[in-house]
Amino acid sequence: MSGHSKWSTIKRKKEALDQKRGKIFTKLIKEITVAAKIGGGDVDANPRLRLAVDNAKSANMPLDNIERAIKKATGELEGVTFLELMYEGYGPSGVAFIVECLTDNKNRTVAEVRHLFTKYGNGLGETGSVAWMFDRKGIITLPNQGKEEDEIFEIILEAGADDLQTEEDFFEVTSSVDSFETVRKALVDAGLEIENASLQWIAKNTIEVEGEASEKVERLFDMLDDSDDVQNVYSNADFKE
Repeated sequence: MSGHSKWSTIKRKKEALDQKRGKIFTKLIKEITVAAKIGGGDVDANPRLRLAVDNAKSANMPLDNIERAIKKATGELEGVTFLELMYEGYGPSGVAFIVECLTDNKNRTVAEVRHLFTKYGNGLGETGSVAWMFDRKGIITLPNQGKEEDEIFEIILEAGADDLQTEEDFFEVTSSVDSFETVRKALVDAGLEIENASLQWIAKNTIEVEGEASEKVERLFDMLDDSDDVQNVYSNADFKE
C-alpha cells in the first residue's frame, strides 16, 4: 500500500473498502485474532489489539464480529491459529515489493505468493533483499474535518511525530514506530476522527513507472492484494499519469 503517491495509497484503501468489504473484514478479523493471541484480549492493555479494533470500527465492522474474533484468539471460542509471514520480491521494471501475510497454512501461502511473482513480476527474493529499501513507520490518516494544518501540526509535534502531509480531503501523519501510539492517542484525545492508523513499510526512494510498465506493476500489486492470505502490499513504485 505504500510506495505509491500518498493519494493513490488512500484512494486504494477507500476503493477496497467500498468494493470488497467482505475481504477487508476478513483481513481485519485476522489482525484482531493475532493481536489478541499474542497480547491478550484486553484492549486497554494491548496496544496492537486496540489499534486493530479501532481500525475495524472505522471500517464499520459489527461489534459482534470483533468480540467473536477476540474470544476465538483467547480460547473462549474455537478458532484458527494464524502465522505472520513477510515476503520480499521484485516486480516489473525492478520495482521492489514487500508482502505481509497472515495465514493458517504456510505452504499454501508461499506457493500462492511465489506463483504471482513468477507470473506477474520478476520473482521472490531472499529475506532482506528488499526490506533495506524501506523504513518502518507509523502512518495515520485523518479526514480534513475543517481543521487547519497548524492545529494538527501543533498536536502531533508535541506528541513526537515526524511529518505532516496535507491534501485536499485528508491529513497524513508520519511517526516513528516508537512514537506511533503516543501520536495516535494525542489525536484521539484531541477529539479528531482517525480514518486509518497502521505501521507500514515506506520506501526510502521510489522508482517512477508509467504507461505499460505502470500497468504491469499495478497488476502484480492488485493480484497480491486480492490474495486471501495477504494482509498488506507495499512497493517503491511512483506512478506517473
